[in-house]
Amino acid sequence: MSATQSFQLHDMLAADTLFIKDLPLCRLVLMNNANHPWCILIPRVDDVLDIYQMDWQDQQQFLNESSMVCEVMMQIFGGKKMNVAALGNICPQLHVHHIVRFEDDIDWPHPVWGRSEGVSYTSEKFDDIKAKLLSALDSIVE
Repeated sequence: MSATQSFQLHDMLAADTLFIKDLPLCRLVLMNNANHPWCILIPRVDDVLDIYQMDWQDQQQFLNESSMVCEVMMQIFGGKKMNVAALGNICPQLHVHHIVRFEDDIDWPHPVWGRSEGVSYTSEKFDDIKAKLLSALDSIVE
């Protein structure tokens, strides 16, 4: 596995997210926008902008971690649809959004980017979501 000790989170991602956990390959963070259950996976690998640039083993590990995050988020939040996207047009560090969508959410059925004003999590709400995510992830890994 290519997770590196020299990994540094891009300043844009650091400013917009809250740390959840380091998985074997990826850093898992929560987008600090309470409008949507929105996690981001950032592979801790050097010098890649897109998934296809990772070696085969890291691509497979990424897919495993992404699928696990999707499953956990849908269990916890029970949405209508899971949106998974890697854009990278503004922040160049490889990162993949995992967003639970509901038919009654503020942006449905449109993409979440640039449509509504973000609302930061309270520390209590963040702590609650983090605990739920960690508990669910631990139950899958065991």
